[in-house]
Amino acid sequence: MTEQKRLNKYISETGFCSRREADDLIASGRVKVNGILPEMGTKVSDADTIIIDGKPLKAKPKAVFIAYNKPVGVTCTTERKIRSNIVSAINYPERIFPIGRLDRPSEGLIFLTNQGDMVNKILRAGNNHEKEYEVVVDRPIDERFVKRMSSGVPILGTVTKPCKVRKTGAKSFTIVLTQGLNRQIRRMCEYLGFEVTHLKRIRIMNIDLTGLSSGKWRHLNENEMRAINHATESSSKTQEASAGAGARKQQDKPRSEVSEVGRPKQDRRVHNSKDRTTELDKQNSVKPKPKTRNGEQNHSHNKRKSSPKQNVKPAKRVKGTLSLNKGK
Repeated sequence: MTEQKRLNKYISETGFCSRREADDLIASGRVKVNGILPEMGTKVSDADTIIIDGKPLKAKPKAVFIAYNKPVGVTCTTERKIRSNIVSAINYPERIFPIGRLDRPSEGLIFLTNQGDMVNKILRAGNNHEKEYEVVVDRPIDERFVKRMSSGVPILGTVTKPCKVRKTGAKSFTIVLTQGLNRQIRRMCEYLGFEVTHLKRIRIMNIDLTGLSSGKWRHLNENEMRAINHATESSSKTQEASAGAGARKQQDKPRSEVSEVGRPKQDRRVHNSKDRTTELDKQNSVKPKPKTRNGEQNHSHNKRKSSPKQNVKPAKRVKGTLSLNKGK
């Protein structure tokens, strides 16, 4: 049976336009599937006839997989309006896009392709595909630094996955990651009090920079593609794999460990005082309302007693204790 895909994805994989642009074409009624105007989310296959602006959609192009040694200064974006964009730097005749990114001050290996499925299979952290980097920092490192980097560092609201770190010089080391958080290595070093002065990716999975000078690119050969396809055969394309990188690790930890990341110290003290009875508890305890001779509540009496005080907000209960919200 022919595999079905969402129409916007199918169109983008032919190189006609991006998924977002395909959505606009579909919404404006410029696309027909088997002679009928499709709805958003319609699924199609190679057996369907797709017409855009009265012209048949061209067949999917041959798969393209490129290894590029990105120099410092090139931006990993397909936006042509950005002068330093990676697509213009390579100047490939067909529509391709980068798998992941290297920030502008970094250099090294990056893949580009026209195969959308391969992007997620390689990038998802839960798929554990290795990426190796050479890093230089601004001051000498020691074994304590290596141990802390390799065991996981709290950044961006999570803790990085354990990784391989090896010291190569007084201020240099190599690191092998299986996830790709935004500016991950720079943020990890910054958390430990170091600044990255040089960062270069030297390997992705089974591909390295051998024979590829800065600013040059090449097609991956059949043997390399065979190894990549084999490695990604059981890899997930969904967000579940990516979420597994930090989220599952934190879920498996005791709550006290997870709460250490990004939680202010005062919050932890509040939780530790759960069983304490404060003076404020006593002051705010509910007192019985005075009654009249007939046993009814004296509302006029309560009204006089409960007149509000200026500039005082009601107390807010936090896990068994009462804290007074003071005005700023």
